[in-house]
Amino acid sequence: MSPFPWPEGAAFIMVSTPLSRLRRCLALALFAGAAIVHIAPSAAAGPSGLPSLGALPALTGATTWLNSAPLTPAQLRGKVVLVDFWTYSCINCIRTLPHVRAWAEKYRSQGLVVIGVHTPEFGFEKDAANINKAIERFKIDYPIAVDSNHQIWNAFHNNAWPAFYLADTIGQIRARLSGEGNYEKTEKAIQALLAEAGRLQPMGALATPQGSAEQAAPDIANLRSGEAYVGYAQASNDVTRSGLKRDVAHDYTTTAPGLNQWGLSGNWTVGAEHANLNQPGGTIVYRFNARDLHLVLRPRADGKPVRFQVRINGSTPGKNHGADTDAQGNGSVTDTRLYQLVRQAGGVRESTFEIRFLDARVGAFAFTFG
Repeated sequence: MSPFPWPEGAAFIMVSTPLSRLRRCLALALFAGAAIVHIAPSAAAGPSGLPSLGALPALTGATTWLNSAPLTPAQLRGKVVLVDFWTYSCINCIRTLPHVRAWAEKYRSQGLVVIGVHTPEFGFEKDAANINKAIERFKIDYPIAVDSNHQIWNAFHNNAWPAFYLADTIGQIRARLSGEGNYEKTEKAIQALLAEAGRLQPMGALATPQGSAEQAAPDIANLRSGEAYVGYAQASNDVTRSGLKRDVAHDYTTTAPGLNQWGLSGNWTVGAEHANLNQPGGTIVYRFNARDLHLVLRPRADGKPVRFQVRINGSTPGKNHGADTDAQGNGSVTDTRLYQLVRQAGGVRESTFEIRFLDARVGAFAFTFG
């Protein structure tokens, strides 16, 4: 019997959802520990108890590689391979990064190769300059295949961010995991395949990295708000009085939002992926219940910063400010990325968030929570 916690001859697969708007539901299920489904193996399990789920697809079709030259199946033969599908503004992906970095460093000398496949959700995530800034911000040193055309994503038949594929030394996928959480099981699967290959040396306790700012684990017990898109293609629960007008400048006003409702005020042009502010002074309000509130934002097209002010229940955030705001609620949009605007330091309670932009031409994409 395998010493690792899976039934003999069975693999584990995390329940995933095919739409990015359901990432938060996936994360909740995984952290609750209730999303493990056993599947019948396609081949006899090896000594680790993990069966073969098919050959690891070749990582062809990347528009470029970062931190490495392109890696081929021949170069990966003899290595245990962890492929991580991610995109840099996805909060669920961001929160896995401390663990992925820790595994890459801890097991590199024993034959583990970690490969990040950066497959975009938003158009701006195809920009190599944006991806490079994210790699630097998140201190990623393992190879990244830039999959801007979704060719690798499609070859894997992948359907979620983040998603992990673990392959053995002969190029067979032995486990697939989607979403956040269950880091102990993932690392034990890595250890199982290294041990199966005769590579594992004593490593002590499992990795327990602690993320800071937006990389910190979510407060699941108090999380009652989910991902919300501002662009009309996936927008829902907006209480803007006129409704969202597609691709035209419009003066918006909003009613007071209920829980998990939001609205625009000011002159905005709402596109499929994001809303763009045309005049200074525009606001977005959101009624939420979570420790953390994040918003994906883009600065002006000329790269000049856009200043903003955050209020919580009409007051400055004080100790409840996020990593990208100060106690007075001040901040600025300097890069196209996810911004942490609120972290409730005391007890989490239902609150109304407001962000007012002091400069025009900012783009707002999506809210996420933690």
